[in-house]
Amino acid sequence: MPSLLRWILYPLILIGGALLIGIAVIAIVLILAYPNLPSLEVLTDYRPKIPLRVYTSDGHLIGEFGEERRNVVRIEEVPLVMKQAILAAEDERFYQHSGVDALGVLRAAIMNITSGNKRQGASTITQQVAKNFFLSSEKTYTRKVYEALLSFKIEHHLSKEQILELYINQIYLGQRAYGFSAAAQIYFGKSLADLSTAEAAMLAGLPKAPSAFNPVVNPKRARLRQQYVLRRMKELGAIDDKQHEEALKQALIVKRDASEFSVHAEFVAEMARQIAAERFPDDVYARGLRVYTTITKAEQQAAYASLRRGVFDYDRRHGYRGAESYIDLKDVSSHLDEKLDELLADISGTDDLSPAIVLEAQAKLVKAYRKGGELITLSGDGLKFALRMLDEKAPPNKRIRRGAVIRVQKDDKGNWQIVQMPEVESAFVAIDPQTGSISALIGGFDFNRNKFNHVTQAWRQPGSSFKPFIYSAALEKGFTPSSMVQDEPIVIPAAVTGSQAWEPKNYDGKYEGAMKLRTALAKSKNMVSIRILQSIGTDYAQDYATRFGFNAEKHPAYLTMALGAGAATPWQMVSAYAVFANGGYRIQPYIVRDIRDDKDQVLAQAQPTPAGNEELRAIDPRNAFLMDSLLRDVTLYGTATRASNTLKRKDLAGKTGTTNEHVDAWFCGYQATQAGCAWVGFDQPKNLGNGETGGATALPIWIGYMQKALHDVPEMFPQAPEGLVSRDVAFPGKGPAKEFFYKENAPPEIPDFLREIFPGDAPSNPVD
Repeated sequence: MPSLLRWILYPLILIGGALLIGIAVIAIVLILAYPNLPSLEVLTDYRPKIPLRVYTSDGHLIGEFGEERRNVVRIEEVPLVMKQAILAAEDERFYQHSGVDALGVLRAAIMNITSGNKRQGASTITQQVAKNFFLSSEKTYTRKVYEALLSFKIEHHLSKEQILELYINQIYLGQRAYGFSAAAQIYFGKSLADLSTAEAAMLAGLPKAPSAFNPVVNPKRARLRQQYVLRRMKELGAIDDKQHEEALKQALIVKRDASEFSVHAEFVAEMARQIAAERFPDDVYARGLRVYTTITKAEQQAAYASLRRGVFDYDRRHGYRGAESYIDLKDVSSHLDEKLDELLADISGTDDLSPAIVLEAQAKLVKAYRKGGELITLSGDGLKFALRMLDEKAPPNKRIRRGAVIRVQKDDKGNWQIVQMPEVESAFVAIDPQTGSISALIGGFDFNRNKFNHVTQAWRQPGSSFKPFIYSAALEKGFTPSSMVQDEPIVIPAAVTGSQAWEPKNYDGKYEGAMKLRTALAKSKNMVSIRILQSIGTDYAQDYATRFGFNAEKHPAYLTMALGAGAATPWQMVSAYAVFANGGYRIQPYIVRDIRDDKDQVLAQAQPTPAGNEELRAIDPRNAFLMDSLLRDVTLYGTATRASNTLKRKDLAGKTGTTNEHVDAWFCGYQATQAGCAWVGFDQPKNLGNGETGGATALPIWIGYMQKALHDVPEMFPQAPEGLVSRDVAFPGKGPAKEFFYKENAPPEIPDFLREIFPGDAPSNPVD
């Protein structure tokens, strides 16, 4: 019996002693380590890095700048299904344990011992918070001890809801997304509140391995992880069998481009970023500043769509250039092969220009794999644009064949068609001529392809779109809208030019003799503009142009200035045309309305001086009125009649512009509430092609925007200011009509008995 007791008692004593020693060691560790644990102030006063965000004036996000993309939310704003998915994936006993899940630790320890490594973990959400805020990610037992101690401390000082809120906002989820709210926007373009069960489960699966389970990079592995989370949610009672099946069947639409926002305003966002960084250089990308611009979502989208349509139309007129490149498909087994997405990964695409790899090419049928995982078939009209490159006689380095990289786009009927990435560039900007606020701005065809902002940085010859400023100067020198000027060839001798004789020509090579200024501007007659400039003097015209904001040095005082041979940006041009639109005031354009902190306090605000302030007066109000009348004739009878015909209104004014050799195409125009300027050209200047004038190439972009911007705006016409008088004058082909004159330049009234109708030709078949 004593022997039996000995065999029982000694092991118990040893086990008890070991337990006491263990408890003593733990106590010593706690006594020594616990007081030295870091302060929890970083948790109780949580101040995460919040990126600089840029918005439209009506509150739509258009840009985000910072290393960490984050959108902090309160726990009350997190939907139940998101919480349930997180707990099912990461810590099902979160509300039961005190920071460390003993059952989980025991399970992990057994797995680690039996597998002979330290790969199995059992971190609770609290431990992950401790690690993310205070510790490194190395997997050592020492770090795990500190992690456990920190977890106990966190649980002692914070509630479960506070801990979960920290986790939801801080955890890294791939694609530079920190926190589930940012991830919901980046992966699905949604707020947390709008997530479905399937989407919530996909996001909840990311913390374990953000790269491995990233639905953009690894859609198959992400899907498997999502299925696991959904199964755990069902097992824990968060969802029932029906909800589980519905979630499994839901096809998720994952945003392939993480930088994409609901509004295409990349150039505006970049301008706003630069302004904010200059004003608040310290921690500008981490302190949660919000920049509200002047653009609106509707007008910006209209400008973007119209510019893209205009460029695509130009591109189609000049034919298909062939495949972009070729990819070796010898290792690709089928259209389901994941390698296809990898091969397309470095080829950028936009919502209307998807890259695709041709898998099969026949004369009347093409099968291609579109970036994002879709096998598409193109036939009929979808091949029309690229048909000649399907011919076996097509150049080998351009022919559409297996392995060719092409661009595809859906047509108006929803069918796929072959398109191409345009080489030409374009820009559009619209402004409120009364205040200077920018309504819409597109700095180029594709920001991701070319970040050069053509609105503010492209100095191009304005061509005939500069003529109104010469005409405006002429009115101040005594000319009137009915002044007669010869439209006949002119030769400037070498003695005058200082080099060689200059023999300018009208665009169409036709000359019509003496004509009124009004008719000459509507028809864009070069010879008339040159003679006007000769009469008023180049130095005077150069100085006068500065009233509109032009740089004198960019417009040398030569007769070529009459044809717009200087240099201007679309930003300058739209600002200058706004002077005619608002009655003669030079307003300053601005694109940032205000800058706010993360508590919505205004830190900086635009202080525009609206038109009507006489300190801003640039030209005589009478001059502005007469120029508005002349420029309206351009859209009613001249080179821009397409504008009034399409928009069905008579209060539009503007001027087309085409430079020598068709290098630049412009249209700048306005209505009382909107001034806009469209430009098309190549970055390396070259001929746009015969027939590619301002009226044919740039004007449609302006019209497309104005169709939206002026949709509910009634027609508006300016009132004649004091100092003008009206007289009956003869108009070619139309008989006597009222014309306005400066009072000091007005001709005498014609007695009734001397009135007669003078024959002539009304403006017809206008060119630029």
